[in-house]
Parts: sequence; C-alpha cells; structure tokens
Amino acid sequence: MASPNWPIDEAPGRDVRAVIPENFRLESGERLTDAGMVGRLHGPDHGPLIVVAGGISGGRFAARWWSWAVRHGGPIDLDRVRVLGFDLAPGRDDPGVTVTTTDQARLLAILLDSLGEPRIDAFVGASYGGCVGLAFAATFRGRIGQLAVISAAHRAHPAATAWRGVQRRLLAFARDCGREAEGVALARQLAMTTYRTAEEFDLRFAATPPAEAGGPYPVCDYLISRGAEYAGTTGADRWISLSDSLDRHRVEPETVRCPLTVISFTSDRLVPVADSRELAARAPNLCRLIEAPSIFGHDAFLKERELVGRALHDLLNPFNTLQPSEIAA
Repeated sequence: MASPNWPIDEAPGRDVRAVIPENFRLESGERLTDAGMVGRLHGPDHGPLIVVAGGISGGRFAARWWSWAVRHGGPIDLDRVRVLGFDLAPGRDDPGVTVTTTDQARLLAILLDSLGEPRIDAFVGASYGGCVGLAFAATFRGRIGQLAVISAAHRAHPAATAWRGVQRRLLAFARDCGREAEGVALARQLAMTTYRTAEEFDLRFAATPPAEAGGPYPVCDYLISRGAEYAGTTGADRWISLSDSLDRHRVEPETVRCPLTVISFTSDRLVPVADSRELAARAPNLCRLIEAPSIFGHDAFLKERELVGRALHDLLNPFNTLQPSEIAA
C-alpha cells in the first residue's frame, strides 16, 4: 500500500448525464425543476465501479473534495477502479423541495441506468453520502456489492437535528430579509462549530480578546473566513432542502443486506458513536466496525487520512489487486 501521505491533486475525469423521467416524483410528491442528473467518472474505461459520495457540499467532484483518497495510487485507486461521483438534488439554483436520501438513491439509479450499469461493486459514502449509500443499499439490494459508511448512521440524532434546525431558521430569516449570502455565511460559521471539536479549537486558537466588545476573537476570525468562502457556493433554499433531508433520513439497518463496513469517530457529535454501533449491531451482514478517536470530530472523514485511507484500501483491496489485463478483460 502507498504511503498515507498521498499528494493532493485532482485527477481528470469526464461528466456523464442522465435525463430524469418526466413522471419522476420525489417521495413528497414534488417535482424537480432540473430535468437532468449529472455525475463524473474517473479512472479506467473498464473495471470495478465504485460510487463515492460525501457531505451536502461534496458533489460529483470526488477527486477534488476527497483528493487524497480518490486518486491514482490512492486508497481508492484510479489506476484500478472506476469512480462515479454525482451531484445531489436539488440543483444550486433550484427552489427548495422536500427531498429524502431515498430520493437521492433513486436518482443515482437513473444515472446508473443511463450508463448501462446494472450494478455497482461498492458504494463509499461519508456524512450525507453515507446516508444516501444506506438508502441505496436498502432500496436497490441487487445493485450493490458492498457498502462503506463513514461518519454516517441509519438515523439523524435529535441533537444534530437541533443544531441544523437553528441553521435552517437562520437561512430562511436572512433570505426573507434580502441578505441571503450573509445568511449562508453565518449558517456555515455555526455549522463549522458542530463539525469540529472543542479540543481542536482549544489547541488552535488563543482567547485573546478584541479591542472592543462585539469584535471577533481569533476563533471567530477563522469561522468568519470559512463562512465567507462558502457564501457563494450554494443558495439558502438548497441548503435548507439538504439539511432537512439529513434530518428526515431513516433506514432500518436490517434492510441493508450487502456487506457493510462502518467507520465512526468517538468525538463526532453529529453522528454519535452509539448510533454507529447500533447500525453495526443490527446490520445482517456486517464486515467491520471501526471506531477511533479524532480531534477533528465529524470532519474526521476528511482529515484522518491514515486511518480512513487504510480502511478504504483494505475494503477495496480485491479490486486494487487486479492486474491491468484483468481490468480490461
């Protein structure tokens, strides 16, 4: 296996598209404004097909937002496997809709149909992507070989719903006041406090007070910069829809019959390790439950390269050890 310090460079890929049938309805009965589904394929023309999905801001560019993992010679080795990432519904400029993780799984199935792919060899999902992976495995049992979920479980925890609910109300308030971009930036700041841990903040930031009351402390400067960077990437309606989708998520673990790997972090406040343990205990075909501490909390799937990388390498090893001649066959 390669060193865990894989370089970060986005691998080239190509976009693939599918038309969403006119009669497609979300579970809510609503229709999507966008008539198309967009994905991105990386890797060789032939070989095992791995679907990779991340958080609600991840999208189809898996080799960008997870560049240390999805790369040539990496734990998801683009020399050996094909990787399919996909954009989540609704689109960036679409009005808000009530969408579920099962809806996202159904849309993924439409994209796979358009590619002539009746079955995927594996689904690797982190955060919201892990929830979609669970929904896909439960809904399309014959179309998936194995599933790995990282920082994700079969349900939304009420504490996580509480934090996300405040974010949604903040987004709606700013949108209705005509200050949507500022609302997105503030909601992102609040979200960042739930993605990371108090221990990390304590190590990184001094408690140096500002000159005047109301001014930013060092940790505030960090959050403000993250919020400003995110403000132009999505609209309030789309964020409200996807945030709400996380809180609607529920899959009975017993319905996930494919081989399952669960990777969780004891410091994750959004997906408590107890929920990961319950998922693993109830799943009928558990391969492995991995628990680890991390100073990065929910964001550990992005930051803990060695642990996550080795787990993914082990999971995908049967595919990674195929010779080029076998892939092309």
